[in-house]
Amino acid sequence: MFNKKNLFIFTQLIFFISVSFLHSENSLTAREIVKRVDKLYRSKTSYGKMEMTIETPHWKRTLLMEAWTEGMEKTFIRILAPKKDKNMATLKIGNQMWNYLPKVNKIIKIPPSMMMGSWMGSDFTNDDLVKEYTFADDYNFKIVNFKEENNKDRIYIEAIPKENVAVVWSKIIIAVKRDNYIPIWQRYYDDRGDVVRILYYGEVKKIGNRLIPTKMVMVPLKKKGHKTSFKYLEIKFDIKLKKSVFSLRNLRNLG
Repeated sequence: MFNKKNLFIFTQLIFFISVSFLHSENSLTAREIVKRVDKLYRSKTSYGKMEMTIETPHWKRTLLMEAWTEGMEKTFIRILAPKKDKNMATLKIGNQMWNYLPKVNKIIKIPPSMMMGSWMGSDFTNDDLVKEYTFADDYNFKIVNFKEENNKDRIYIEAIPKENVAVVWSKIIIAVKRDNYIPIWQRYYDDRGDVVRILYYGEVKKIGNRLIPTKMVMVPLKKKGHKTSFKYLEIKFDIKLKKSVFSLRNLRNLG
């Protein structure tokens, strides 16, 4: 018989289950959330075609490129257009990186001294491509209040570099949506505590079974009128790739 006592117990049970469910969905640690963000565009393997538009106060140009990845460790990128940049390529394996310059038919290994140099003339650096491999290991993470914005629908994560780790930024603040952990922006700070650049995420779309931002815009705050937009035109996950894709020989493969 379903009496008042049973109804009370049933109601309490439903309440307990609901609270437990909500807690489990929203109690990811800061590090776990960052790892989710890291894996948005990654899988065992992936292939993508994208546009990168570089803007300055004096000129604007757009590069069409394609990229292959294997996990977080390997990336291969080839420029398809415009003609003057066609077949320029980048290979990243772990924390090592090489660029291929077809005009002089030369492969250049990027030394540590060039890591903060511009990648393909953009506002992204060589270091951006390499450090994504070790980002989760190089920083300590915690969820913080962000006074400058304080949006209740967002979670703010502070990344502070670990001791004795050679990184450029004194800290990085990452904002993600509270309900699905989709990134909104990342702010990069120098050793004086000033924001140097902001990476914005937008145009969220469902690709396969993933919900991902298909556009990223890097804005360097100390270079007025400069920005680099990066937009996915196509992306496929977990496809079969030849091992030869991620090789120095493939840098010279002009297709």
